[in-house]
Amino acid sequence: MAYTSIELNAPVDVVHDVLVDVHTYPRWLIGASEIRDVDRTWPAPGSCFHHRVGVGPLKLSDDSCVLEHEPARMLKLAVRVRPFLSAVVTFRLVGERQRCVLTWEEEPALRLIGNLVRPLLDPLTHVRNHRSLQRISAVVAERTGVDRSRVPSV
Repeated sequence: MAYTSIELNAPVDVVHDVLVDVHTYPRWLIGASEIRDVDRTWPAPGSCFHHRVGVGPLKLSDDSCVLEHEPARMLKLAVRVRPFLSAVVTFRLVGERQRCVLTWEEEPALRLIGNLVRPLLDPLTHVRNHRSLQRISAVVAERTGVDRSRVPSV
C-alpha cells in the first residue's frame, strides 16, 4: 500500500471541499488531465466522476466511484484507468480549527497483476501521491488565503 500525508494550515471542511470538488483534480492530481462528467449525486456512495488521465495524445478515459463518504472525515474511491490500473484510494482528514492532516492510502485492487507489480508500483505511487499532496496544498491555500510556503508537510 502506498501511504502519504500532509499537514495543512486549513480547516478540515475546506480541505474536504477541495477533495469533493473533482473539477480541481486536474490542478493537483498528477496524471489527471480532464474531468468529463460528474454524476448528479456526487459524492454519495455509488456516484462516479468520469475523467481522462495521461499526457498529450496518450490519454485514457475511465471513471472513479465513491465507495464510502463521511463528510469532513473520509472519502474512499474505486479508481480505474483500464486496462492498467484499478485501485482503492482512501483520503482521511483529522484536525481542529485551522489545521488538519490529510492522509492518502492507495491500494491496488485485488487482481493478480496488481499484486505482481505492487513491489515496483508502490514506491512510484508514493512519490506521485506525495507530489500531488504538495499541489493540493496550493489549491487549499487559494481557498483560505494562507501562504502555503508556511505550511509544513508530513
